[in-house]
Amino acid sequence: MEYFELLLLGLLVICGISTCLTKNLLASIVIFMAYSLIMSILWALLKAPDLAVTEAAVGAGISSVLLFITLKKLRDIRRKEQDETKKPS
Repeated sequence: MEYFELLLLGLLVICGISTCLTKNLLASIVIFMAYSLIMSILWALLKAPDLAVTEAAVGAGISSVLLFITLKKLRDIRRKEQDETKKPS
């Protein structure tokens, strides 16, 4: 079990660093989801099921959905701006 915990901690560090270094917003959101999932597994291994469920629901679930909605709205705003600049005045 100790090797599994060390593997999870290593993956957690890798996800944290990659989230910070990734320039693509969509990839950063997906990596953040993986980070939250790994964190919830670690909380479960530490025998804190209440924190594990909270991390899975809020961290990987709700936060990710909100980030995806924000990303979609940002892309819609950019498309509108591009369409407005292409129209002749």
